[in-house]
Amino acid sequence: MGTTRGGRGERDPEPIAILSDIHGNWRALDAVLADAGRRGIRRQVNLGDCLYGPFDPRRAADRLLELDLPTVSGNEDRILTEGEAGEPVSRTARFTIDGLSRRHLDWVAALPRIARQNGVAFFHGTPADDSMYLLTRPEDGRLAPRPAGDVARRLGEVREPVVLCGHDHTPAIVRLDDGRTIVNPGSVGCPAYEDGAPEAHVVEAGSPDARYAVVAWDGDGLRVELVSVPYDADAAADEAARNGFPDWACWVRTGRVAVR
Repeated sequence: MGTTRGGRGERDPEPIAILSDIHGNWRALDAVLADAGRRGIRRQVNLGDCLYGPFDPRRAADRLLELDLPTVSGNEDRILTEGEAGEPVSRTARFTIDGLSRRHLDWVAALPRIARQNGVAFFHGTPADDSMYLLTRPEDGRLAPRPAGDVARRLGEVREPVVLCGHDHTPAIVRLDDGRTIVNPGSVGCPAYEDGAPEAHVVEAGSPDARYAVVAWDGDGLRVELVSVPYDADAAADEAARNGFPDWACWVRTGRVAVR
């Protein structure tokens, strides 16, 4: 885990657990929530890509609806809504859609693109595009840090001193020259994947742990902690394999795209 201090923002008396990219992995979600509970953290926000994955989407959806967290829509949440409306989608999306109830799908469809509270703005990818990385860019098949000036431009009209984003499953804390702090908590439920857009690349956390972040304000300002939580990733991988998704099983079991 990593910790940093600094930044400006409205003081909030309680720490907040930042979750993103759960991808229907209910075991990882429960592990993160249990870890936050042990720390006495009672508030959470969810940065999207909630249910898309080869696990038990109904179980994950029931848990999230019960929690009623402030939640924004991710690109894979949008894709579920598009697929449910009849547009062509991936096999993973179709599996997820088929496992959800009308209530679950209506909840996904109603998620906002961006939310704000107490000097914090949060969204999935960038404010303008849920499928674009804010802090990274593909380079030679991997993700590389995006220059700070480019990050600032992609924030557009978002001026809050604290910004939360997800999408690339890569934990990061970035402070811009104007003092704004951007936090990506990494992925709760999917530590590795491969993608072909905007060019072919892989993302690998290198371990199967579930990840989240904690933000809090104290006498020194904003404090951010990136947290890695072990859980029964083998059971999650076995579930993905039983459901016919061996690639996901590898990602979840190892935190890598392929065992090398």
